[in-house]
Amino acid sequence: MPELPFLSLIILVPLVGALFVLTIRGSDEIALRNMRQIALSTTIFTFVLSLVLWTGFDFETSAFQFEEKHSWLGGMMSYHLGVDGISMLFIILTTFLMPITIIASWGVKSRVKEYMIAFLVLEALMIGVFAALDLVLFYLFFEGGLIPMFLIIGVWGGKNRVYASFKFFLYTLAGSVLMLLAIMYMYWNAGTADIAEILKNPGFSAQAQTWLWLAFFASFAVKMPMWPVHTWLPDAHVEAPTGGSVILAAILLKMGGYGFLRFSLPMFPLASDYFAPFVFTLSIIAIIYTSLVALRQDDMKKLIAYSSVAHMGFVTMGIFTMTRQGIDGALFQMISHGLVSGALFLSVGVIYDRMHTREIAAYGGLVNRMPAYAFIFMLFTMANVGLPGTSGFVGEFLTLMAAFQVNSWVAFFATTGVVLSAAYALWLYRRVVFGVLQKDSLKAITDMSRREALIFAPLVILTVFFGFYPTPILDVFSASVENLTNQLSAAIDGAAAIKAAAIN
Repeated sequence: MPELPFLSLIILVPLVGALFVLTIRGSDEIALRNMRQIALSTTIFTFVLSLVLWTGFDFETSAFQFEEKHSWLGGMMSYHLGVDGISMLFIILTTFLMPITIIASWGVKSRVKEYMIAFLVLEALMIGVFAALDLVLFYLFFEGGLIPMFLIIGVWGGKNRVYASFKFFLYTLAGSVLMLLAIMYMYWNAGTADIAEILKNPGFSAQAQTWLWLAFFASFAVKMPMWPVHTWLPDAHVEAPTGGSVILAAILLKMGGYGFLRFSLPMFPLASDYFAPFVFTLSIIAIIYTSLVALRQDDMKKLIAYSSVAHMGFVTMGIFTMTRQGIDGALFQMISHGLVSGALFLSVGVIYDRMHTREIAAYGGLVNRMPAYAFIFMLFTMANVGLPGTSGFVGEFLTLMAAFQVNSWVAFFATTGVVLSAAYALWLYRRVVFGVLQKDSLKAITDMSRREALIFAPLVILTVFFGFYPTPILDVFSASVENLTNQLSAAIDGAAAIKAAAIN
């Protein structure tokens, strides 16, 4: 592969596309069409670039690849980018979903220019989060993504959009303030903000690890979100436009899980081991409590939002088993959830565009008028439940097996979440799709258009393909996860040996 700065290009292309959209003048139909087409072409080109990156990626090593490094501010900060097996998949997921999101947003009529610019800038910032190898640079990308999503919810959202956007912004910003303080301490202690250098030899004392872990946890727990700091998510999803809900659920939520794997486990292994029972407790509460709350919802988007919190409970549970099987399952669950939850919000968007309501009671009997939609909605509902043969099964199964090996009670309580997910998902599907078509407002509703079918086609293919053949995903991060678990075992065993020697 030519020695090109591919990661910088992948980040830069969406920003260049945003500038092109910005230069378009006018608000007639031709101008609006050009804005949409430029945004779509930009996201497709970015996805192609990420595929080129994929073809040159070496799956056999855990080392960072495609590194770019330029020092800034006298070495206090560096523009350092790179990817390993863990971050590679999240970049691919981001660039894959953005063209789908733009196509799904084709019907947006209000402030089209600003809408497309916001999504293109958001794409660049999200890719930057997964590619950054400098603590300060990571923080800038991590927090920068709040701004376009804040605008997407606040400008193009529903009637309570201002409340939801400020709640989203303040929750996530408040959690990240502590992370910034931790980053400052890490720089003063380690003498560098370079993530790759710190990972080679973290060297933080057990007491320092405890406080640093809690500071990073405050940010990542809100981002995922974990119980009890999850309350911003249902409001944000309900008020966000369809495209905003897709990206929020599929990508932004995964930044918390990515942060645990990039920072909490490898940099603070002793604290991660110490706080694992605490995380297991929060994960179980999230899985059971939010599943029960989902059963009581009458808004489709809010129900799916609560289900996302429950599924992220499986992710945190798998990560903090600190076993290879558990981390494999957590990573696979995040990728699968990105596809499935994105598709579910798109499914809600299809009927919302026709009926302009998300109330479950407003529907019923859609299979009589929308058989293709009923099939698509059924597939992703089953994937959300974790039906074998879909991608949703693989991640949940691996995390539960890992949890059982660590603590059988954790696995037992988490498994009840699988039963509850079937209850609320099938309840939703039955109320919306099955039954007699009685409501007059639904008798003229039309099935999916070609554009909508095009949106769902790749999501259907990948959800089924990875359900039967998960190896292509598991192979990507295999070396990185193995290296991470080896480092964790060595750090924990070393600390235990030192403690035992001190006692003797």
